[in-house]
Amino acid sequence: MNANSFAEKYEKIRSEIAAEMIGQADVVEHLLLAVTAGGNVLLEGVPGLGKTHLVRVLSKTLDLPFSRIQFTPDLMPADITGTNILVRTEEGSSFRFQRGPLFASIVLADEINRATPKTQAALLEAMQEHSVTVAGETMRLPEPYFVLATQNPVEQEGTYPLPEAQLDRFLFKVLVPFPTLEELGGIMNLTVGGNGREARKAADAAELLEMRETARQVPVADSVQQSALRLILATHPEQADAPEVTRKYLRFGASPRAAQAILSTARVRALEQGRFNVAFEDIRYVAPACLRHRLALNFAAVTEGKDMESIVAELVETYVK
Repeated sequence: MNANSFAEKYEKIRSEIAAEMIGQADVVEHLLLAVTAGGNVLLEGVPGLGKTHLVRVLSKTLDLPFSRIQFTPDLMPADITGTNILVRTEEGSSFRFQRGPLFASIVLADEINRATPKTQAALLEAMQEHSVTVAGETMRLPEPYFVLATQNPVEQEGTYPLPEAQLDRFLFKVLVPFPTLEELGGIMNLTVGGNGREARKAADAAELLEMRETARQVPVADSVQQSALRLILATHPEQADAPEVTRKYLRFGASPRAAQAILSTARVRALEQGRFNVAFEDIRYVAPACLRHRLALNFAAVTEGKDMESIVAELVETYVK
């Protein structure tokens, strides 16, 4: 697949999603960047903003097997990975593995922070290795494979915040904003009025894997890559040359996975923009979604009312140029 074919296919996928999604253009763009790059996404927003519907539309547009898991405190690991069940036949009894909902290409982990840490941890292997191990047997998951999770940032009672190790497995954390007045009117026309059409298939698994392979071949100039790496190092307060904002407001910095996420998604964005080379603007666009869940504010930041978005924006502005 060449660069022109990539851009055309990407735009076709985006336009089909737009048939059922009003507004949220930036959210859709980040979701497509992550999926094309082959990563997991954490969608954060209050209820009713269409997070679940967006993931359903994505699976329809890409024609991929889809499963939805509603995370609750009583959900057990075997409920999502699957388990061995006893089957009785005329020949006798035997155990057969009953696959859980993780065995799909797109897995929606709805309200992921409502499940206990034990169940959340069952996702780690699936998210990172694309495999599931049950009773000592490891089974591969279908490719392409993505975990797209949602969580509500407002209601915190009865929730279990994701640990840093699991947050690091998400390529992006995407904030889903409340719609504008115009967008809200469009949503009412589409949902209540019944105006609009359903999204259609725009690509399949083979085409998506081909797009991913094409994106991997996009070159990154040394100066552009170095800016991304300097940005990652600048998030670590223990570094001797860490900037003041980092030393003053951050507890710990981003892992090497953040650098991998920035460069892989920047390659996709370059192709989507019609360029066969990564530019500084691509790094600036994807960096906030790669970093906001991989950094932690310290006590000083909380007491002074500093938020993660402003700190990340300052670091990106300083180091990516």
